[in-house]
Amino acid sequence: MHVRGLTKRFHRLTALDGVDMDIRSGEVIAMIGPSGCGKSTLLRCLNGLERPTSGTMRVCGMNPSDRACDLNELRRHVGMVFQHFHLFPHLTALENVALAPRHVLKLSAREAAERAQRLLDRVGLGDRSKAYPSQLSGGQQQRVAIARALAMEPALMLFDEPTSALDPELVGEVLKTIAGLAQDGMTMCIVTHEMSFAREVAHRVLFLDEGRIVEEGPPEQVLGNPRHQRTREFLNRFLR
Repeated sequence: MHVRGLTKRFHRLTALDGVDMDIRSGEVIAMIGPSGCGKSTLLRCLNGLERPTSGTMRVCGMNPSDRACDLNELRRHVGMVFQHFHLFPHLTALENVALAPRHVLKLSAREAAERAQRLLDRVGLGDRSKAYPSQLSGGQQQRVAIARALAMEPALMLFDEPTSALDPELVGEVLKTIAGLAQDGMTMCIVTHEMSFAREVAHRVLFLDEGRIVEEGPPEQVLGNPRHQRTREFLNRFLR
């Protein structure tokens, strides 16, 4: 996947300002930076939820910025997990995960249910398949949302601050699930404020500020010995 000169403006606000980035197959990218720096907007452009003002992208062989791009086809290959879970409250965990395989991939009810059960097992919720969202903790709901995204068998997973809406004691279970995906070789781009997680799991860390990638490199360099003054200021303030 590659992005060149990506710019996104909302009226007078420039959310992204000429971003260039690449993600190789099997690579885990962590994106960090202050609120409003463009991290979430970049993910939304990659998944076709926002159309860039200018620039080019190539994501899973498609160009989300092209008006002719089939966004439904794109989202079969690019899974996305948001801050909030957006589960259907009237469906069980298994039914939430099985829904897209049934209606988008046209799997039979049995095939979709079997896939959903395998994925719930994978995220540690195999015994909660019949539970409704209201019967699950926030961390469990987010893991169901991850399983739901995985049900489409995407080539790329995007995570937009997946733990920011969780109570602190629930963060670890979600991060453990994402770390497991990384160990399995899943290609991922993760917007996160969990610096220790980024250090342990990411192959590269990107620091964004004012819509630009200010610094990027291995976690030990960007987080441990940043070269750019703006990165140092952010990390010092964040860690305080």
